[in-house]
Amino acid sequence: MTELHERTAVELRDLLRDGSLAPTDVVEHYLKRVAAGNAAVGALTLVTADAARERAAVLERERDAGALVDDCPDDDAVLWGLPSADKDLWDRAGVPTGFGSRAFAGRHAYVPEVSSDVVQVLDAAGTVSLGRTAAPELGFPAYTEMLAGPPARNPWDLGRGAGGSSGGAGAAVAAGLLPFAPGSDGGGSIRIPAAACGLVGLKPTRGLLPAGSGVDSLGGLVVAGPLARTTADAALLLEGMLPRRGDGTVDHPLTLRTAAGERGGYLAAAQRGEAPDGRRRFHLAVSTFSAWDGFYDVPAGPEARAALDAAVAGLGALGHGIDEPAWEPDAAYAPAFRTIWMAGASTVRVDDPERLALLEPLTRWLVDAGRRVSARQLAEALAALARFERTMVARVERFDAVVTPALAMTPRPLGWFDAEDPERNFEQQCQYTPYTSMINVCGLPAITVPVTWTEPTASAPAGLPMGVQLVGRPGGEHVLLALAAQLEERLRWSERRPPVW
Repeated sequence: MTELHERTAVELRDLLRDGSLAPTDVVEHYLKRVAAGNAAVGALTLVTADAARERAAVLERERDAGALVDDCPDDDAVLWGLPSADKDLWDRAGVPTGFGSRAFAGRHAYVPEVSSDVVQVLDAAGTVSLGRTAAPELGFPAYTEMLAGPPARNPWDLGRGAGGSSGGAGAAVAAGLLPFAPGSDGGGSIRIPAAACGLVGLKPTRGLLPAGSGVDSLGGLVVAGPLARTTADAALLLEGMLPRRGDGTVDHPLTLRTAAGERGGYLAAAQRGEAPDGRRRFHLAVSTFSAWDGFYDVPAGPEARAALDAAVAGLGALGHGIDEPAWEPDAAYAPAFRTIWMAGASTVRVDDPERLALLEPLTRWLVDAGRRVSARQLAEALAALARFERTMVARVERFDAVVTPALAMTPRPLGWFDAEDPERNFEQQCQYTPYTSMINVCGLPAITVPVTWTEPTASAPAGLPMGVQLVGRPGGEHVLLALAAQLEERLRWSERRPPVW
């Protein structure tokens, strides 16, 4: 008999829908997985087992009372009964939010009374939260090695990190502790851990999701999105993060929004490998361009190049047209992005000296620098990034998608990032992941997928995953999902399992 964690989220959804499984069965299985495997990977910082069991039981009672129509694909609770977890930057009423920080622990603990919008949306879609996935301090680093708790370890090599800031989510899914997981992405925080852990990670277009839309964050950088083992599972979670009205339109409270596809359309694109208009062949660009070029030394390493070459070869064999445009960097990008990143840190809800002293060196540097940014500096930085956005969107719109490396290096060893020198630390993060933050600035959709694995070593007997990033036009999630599905069918990455599995 196939173990439940071996099944995809789509398979689990179908079994829950037809009554072959009950939410309590699935939740209990995954709670056992977490109990057995979480200590090794540090994926969840808090496990709310009792609340999860009660939630699963409530869902079953509601179904038995007729609140859910079985086998109805138009039912709003598209993720009914599926286990998930909340990133430790999001609020869940009555559950402590740690923000990955010692400044929010112990007597400084924060217990919210109201859940974050994204948590409410996932609850309405029918998920069962098993607890909190690890995040680095306040979500700023591209790695999850906080002083407030154990690091999120890479399931492919426990001596390496799972990436960040959705590192706990990536570790949990890759280790089979969750079928999928939601994350947030302000500079690559979904795509980085997905790439490091051999998963699919999707950053949606700015304004697509009502919750975690990006339009309410400084510079429009931060959006929510899915991490999953398969393209279809990522699409399924995306569907659940789009709350629908009875007529199928998205219940979106903001005036600035990206039009969503029809109900079920994202999952269909991922399952069929084609766009809604039936196209399976696309015009692609391949590039190693980074907006950090010229400011930091950010070359793609040999493993990153090998993954890119393998992806391009596979896409070419599938019949896609491929160009290699030459793009020049914008010298204003790097200082403007640094200003925005620091200004965002200035709003951290820590002001008294005692708690400020509890912040890690990188975070304290960002907070201090951000609080020195003048209104004029901030306005000029926003204007510079807006100009970069217009330029980059015009470049991307010539193609159906642009293929870049996902990461410039293999997943980094634990302790690799400088813990004492924040300036050096920031540079290292840009060197590790130079292809992601510029996509947040532009508000474009992007998906990372695994392509190759490095040669086995003693610490990584199955090798380390390396992948590519596919960047789409505004609202181009269907094409990205179709391309990812085609690559998945060809490369069969979802059949690989890390040693801790």
